[in-house]
Amino acid sequence: MTIVHGTLRWLALIASCGASAAWAESYQWVQYAPAGLEARTVTTEAACPPATIDGATVAMAVHAAPGPAYPVTTCKVAIPSGAKTAAIDGKPLALPKADPKRIIVIGDTGCRMKGTKSQACNDPVEFPFRLVAEIAAHKRPDLVLHVGDYHYRETPCPEGVAGCAGSPFGDTWAVWRADFFAPADTLLRAAPWIVTRGNHEECQRGGKGWSRTLEPTAFDAGKGCNGLSAPYVVRLRDMAIAVLDVSTVAEETVDESEVARFRAQFAALADKGPTWIALHRPIWSAGAVENGVAVGDNRTLAAAALGHIPGNVTALFSGHHHSFQVFNYDADLPVQIVCGHGGDYLEQGAPLDPAGFVINGVRIKSGINVPKKFGFAMLEKQADGAWSLLNYDAYGQLLTRCTMAGRNVQCAAADAN
Repeated sequence: MTIVHGTLRWLALIASCGASAAWAESYQWVQYAPAGLEARTVTTEAACPPATIDGATVAMAVHAAPGPAYPVTTCKVAIPSGAKTAAIDGKPLALPKADPKRIIVIGDTGCRMKGTKSQACNDPVEFPFRLVAEIAAHKRPDLVLHVGDYHYRETPCPEGVAGCAGSPFGDTWAVWRADFFAPADTLLRAAPWIVTRGNHEECQRGGKGWSRTLEPTAFDAGKGCNGLSAPYVVRLRDMAIAVLDVSTVAEETVDESEVARFRAQFAALADKGPTWIALHRPIWSAGAVENGVAVGDNRTLAAAALGHIPGNVTALFSGHHHSFQVFNYDADLPVQIVCGHGGDYLEQGAPLDPAGFVINGVRIKSGINVPKKFGFAMLEKQADGAWSLLNYDAYGQLLTRCTMAGRNVQCAAADAN
């Protein structure tokens, strides 16, 4: 195992050096939006490049023109349902499958630089998101779900710290390129994406870059950063994925105005058939345990959700806590999957077996927590309609195997007998 990891570390270093020698001039991807499917590109060119859909040339529209600290243009074009091929500037795009059977789930992928907390952003093992994204792309996904937090380099690298020396910081294109677009490039081109906004994409943090590049709705050029987005639903063949913007939701106190907002959003999902929800902040999950008490839950979302999440919602997908977590509850609630281990500092304190902990009045019946391991998860649809949930480390080694069916999930370590 040590030899394998050592070899992979050496390969990661070589790949990183080669990839960072020259930044790509543009990035292309396909993502879901409220109005349907869109192709997007971020380019240093002044004009949007041409797109082709099923062989016909289509003009791309400007989503966001260049602005302060953002010397790039983001362009977009709608892709009609049923399109067979699409490309931007001659580069082919990955189009969706009506019934995706392999779904990558990743989150919390940027490199931490805030005050005295300085991750070694220059080290592809200490900040392995490029490796995570490359390995995930080689799993040949049909869909990628990012559960939020892309931007982490908020303040300068402390003087004398070699691990992040020379790194950009702030809400700038240089940071968004380093934290997300450059390391994610291969995975961006591998499959369509569903993007979820995290608290690091609030307007006072990395919200300008989010709004200019990934925001599924129109960019507010006057403000320079979009406020909370309305929820939207991605319709797949047999199910739906609802995307909720919970980036600014109060966590340690109950905000009654937000409770009302999110109760309405949950209620609106009742007629959508089998549904998963993607929301960055988990509701009944612990990032750590202090004095025997689980902490890190969200009190506002708990007040909105308990008794108000419709029965057709079977799973919640989140990040925010930097580990891989899966929970069943005693109450009749969707299972909670947390995939916050994509690149940022990892959580240390949550228990490996969370069963019995009570969070916001809800008891965890069973579950698993895998701390201190970077990686990603993949959902594989089975013939009977159930889903396998596989948790991989940054090197592509399987750590955890789960089976999801309705509001129930069973997990075990991959090497368990």
